[in-house]
Amino acid sequence: MTHRNFLKIMAAGAGGILSLSGFSRAAEDLGSGEQKMPVLFIGHGSPMNGIEENMFSRRWHALAQELPRPRGVLVISAHWLTKGTYVTAMEKPRTIHDFGGFPQELFDVQYPAPGNPQLAQETKALIAQTSVGLDHEWGLDHGTWSVVKQIYPEADIPVLQLSIDYNRPAQYHYDLAKDLAALRRRGILVIGSGNIVHNLRMIAFDHIDDPGYGFDWALEINEAMKKKMAARDHAPLIDYGSFGAGARLAIPTPDHYYPLLYVLGLQERSDEISFFNDYAVAGSLTMTSVRLG
Repeated sequence: MTHRNFLKIMAAGAGGILSLSGFSRAAEDLGSGEQKMPVLFIGHGSPMNGIEENMFSRRWHALAQELPRPRGVLVISAHWLTKGTYVTAMEKPRTIHDFGGFPQELFDVQYPAPGNPQLAQETKALIAQTSVGLDHEWGLDHGTWSVVKQIYPEADIPVLQLSIDYNRPAQYHYDLAKDLAALRRRGILVIGSGNIVHNLRMIAFDHIDDPGYGFDWALEINEAMKKKMAARDHAPLIDYGSFGAGARLAIPTPDHYYPLLYVLGLQERSDEISFFNDYAVAGSLTMTSVRLG
């Protein structure tokens, strides 16, 4: 019932360049000799996944055992859309409950992971595509904490968010991600959090509790995009409209899709790709998640 309420509520509402010396100092600050971290795109779905034990959250639990322990986590969440690009830079980011209609248990959740102002500065310094602002107001929205809480429940790893400049096209986000590559070699886990297929207007309410149920168009576009990812063919994924009518249904707005482009922009030649939580939900959503490296 909580998933049903969430989806009904959401469906109703759906409608600067651094000098070379500065770059060197930033790279030194980030440390050296770390194992290159994988990169994740996680289909996060309902906020209830942040507190429930289910097939999705159990797979998130397992990631902590599979991944090298990071020095920090940087999340690009579908729920922080801005004009301009920002990174959270506070010592203690607040837990944001950016939803309605859920049980009090969910609103009571606090995820007190520390921030890391130094890492925020270093991330800002690495990004050459645009000037990045240091944010002291936002915190961790549910696109971040609902996932990271299940991976690292002790909240003992610094967590930052990088905003999505919603005024910029898909290519901008893919290109900006390439500036973050150095973070992988400094022990930082980069996560994109959204959903590949995300159309809340077309939710099948009679199948909300039926993982694996997807409309034909949702399953077809999800598979087509996975094939392009597996082939390292990113151009049509950036120009996602090239997938035709299915893409217009799957991505009516790009907020939940753009985090995937940050992950693909970080793929290197040596990175293997794998998929997990590869299920549709309620007809018009997919929880499909991606690991690189």
